[in-house]
Amino acid sequence: MPSSRLDAHTWEEVRDLPKQAAVPILPLAAMEAHGPHLPLHTDALIAEAMAREGARLLLDLRYSPLLLPTLAYAPAFFARDFPGTVAIDPDVFRSFLVDLGSSVARAGFRALAVANAHLDPDHLRSVHDAARVLRRDTPLRIAFPDLTRKPWAVRLTDEFRSGACHAGRFETSVVAAERPELVRDAIRADLPPNPSSLSRAIHEGKSSFTEAGGPRAYFGFPADATPEEGRRTVAVLGTILADAVREEFPLS
Repeated sequence: MPSSRLDAHTWEEVRDLPKQAAVPILPLAAMEAHGPHLPLHTDALIAEAMAREGARLLLDLRYSPLLLPTLAYAPAFFARDFPGTVAIDPDVFRSFLVDLGSSVARAGFRALAVANAHLDPDHLRSVHDAARVLRRDTPLRIAFPDLTRKPWAVRLTDEFRSGACHAGRFETSVVAAERPELVRDAIRADLPPNPSSLSRAIHEGKSSFTEAGGPRAYFGFPADATPEEGRRTVAVLGTILADAVREEFPLS
């Protein structure tokens, strides 16, 4: 094939692709605040790394992964207090995902994998709802490993599992590994720890980073981030995606 990116193919090449083992991979992200030290498109960098590494592993398993362009606008209302955040209505986003998946199915594909790096609760509900509709109304098998749930969450770092992980050590390490020039290191090195747990705050009914105890839009321990941890995390994320595809769409 000319490329593993779907958008680099011509329509005739897509028509003629063997679909039996083909798995389009959709990276999902958001445009939102990630502390004073990471760019607004941090989630996109993480989702694309997960998709890339997952695709590499799937190739070794005889799948034919195809990377879709990243969808980087999503429900992001937890970050609504911070300039630069772009938040999409959850119902609009869910409908968009259903339409997107339906179009993938009409093109003859049998599976769709989601590499998601955005953990806003409205966003996750929208993705799960869209996946249920697509499983019901189309022949697509949907592989969506929700990193906030078992068995996937337990594979990730201690900081991630604590819930204090937005723009903290976990995410900062991945950006440092993928695009080190985008980390504002002079700021990062002086950021004090913020151990406030976002997952606990969500359970308590909080609805924004500010309410949850993140006045600068970060949680966790960004000063402790390292590129080495980021590379290990990307490898784990890729394995999670590949395992979710194998579980949902086993090859005969």
